[in-house]
Amino acid sequence: MMRPTRRSLALGAAALVASPAVARAEEPLRLRMATSWPRNLPGPGVSAARLAQRIGLLSGGRLQIDVFAAGEIVPAFAVLDAVSNSTVEMGHTASFFWEGKAPGASLFTTAPFGLSAVEHQAWLSERGGQALWDKLYEPFGVRGMLAGNTGPSMGGWFRKELGSAADLKGLRIRVSGLGGEVYAELGAVPQAIPPGDVYPALERGVIDAVELLSPANDLPLGFHRVAPVYYMPGFNKPNGAAEALVARPVWDRLSPELRAAVETACLAEHAAGLADAERTNAEAIVKLVSLGAKPTPFPADVMAAARRAADAVLDRVAAKTPIAGEIVASYRTAAAEGRPWARIQGYMAQALRG
Repeated sequence: MMRPTRRSLALGAAALVASPAVARAEEPLRLRMATSWPRNLPGPGVSAARLAQRIGLLSGGRLQIDVFAAGEIVPAFAVLDAVSNSTVEMGHTASFFWEGKAPGASLFTTAPFGLSAVEHQAWLSERGGQALWDKLYEPFGVRGMLAGNTGPSMGGWFRKELGSAADLKGLRIRVSGLGGEVYAELGAVPQAIPPGDVYPALERGVIDAVELLSPANDLPLGFHRVAPVYYMPGFNKPNGAAEALVARPVWDRLSPELRAAVETACLAEHAAGLADAERTNAEAIVKLVSLGAKPTPFPADVMAAARRAADAVLDRVAAKTPIAGEIVASYRTAAAEGRPWARIQGYMAQALRG
């Protein structure tokens, strides 16, 4: 057997030092992540910070993420554009903010009367949803990934109770995504207001109602002080999926192991977000009731009218572009395939809890 010479050892050491893996280890890649949330907002704000920390840990420190709250670099509703044009390298936001520029995007967050959080994840990973997400965002030069979840939303905070669907006529409500179009179908006037600006608008009477997220997210914002009627269920948003955005030029530069670190961190954050939502919402709803909030079922005719409107809204989305049509068809197929098991699970949960 030939022994290595000093020259061969020196050459090997030089090659090792020059290798990309070692270079990356010595020179961490620092990325800026713009978000659509106030800093440390319970739910999504906390989720963004936790995701950044987890990416750093799973990458062995080779990726360092600096998190910026809404407005610190770009406004809440400009995160997609900021990642697309490389103002920042990453984003943490919700896809339904981009429905106007990318029809079908809302479904990667939720859809009225749509999939639960678990069903939604199954659609993305097992039924072709992620491939459609990639296709939708390709023109923007970004990669979108599931990266957090606030769980199902309540129906929103209203100043006074609804007697029937007719009372929605002219109602000014802060609501996002396709849920806003459903409310518009019912005669309401949906308003797109960033989360950090909602309470002042409600307090000043600029809006009559607000749907934001779930009890844990709503509690610190104080909506119950102005609009105590807390309607349920949140038919407009039965799932609260968040997305991480990565600029394609950055994503394409990452090694396979660093991509895996980001993807794994995102999936872990989705699970962590749901677990956090389960605990904090259980605590928050009790606190809200003690402060005067009144959880109230929507009138039956509101639910029936909203369901019809939701079908019409999805039909319109599907007709806008070929990719939107593919997304809606795939989403509806996933819902139909999952419905029998979802009903059984719902029954079992009720039967076991009593």
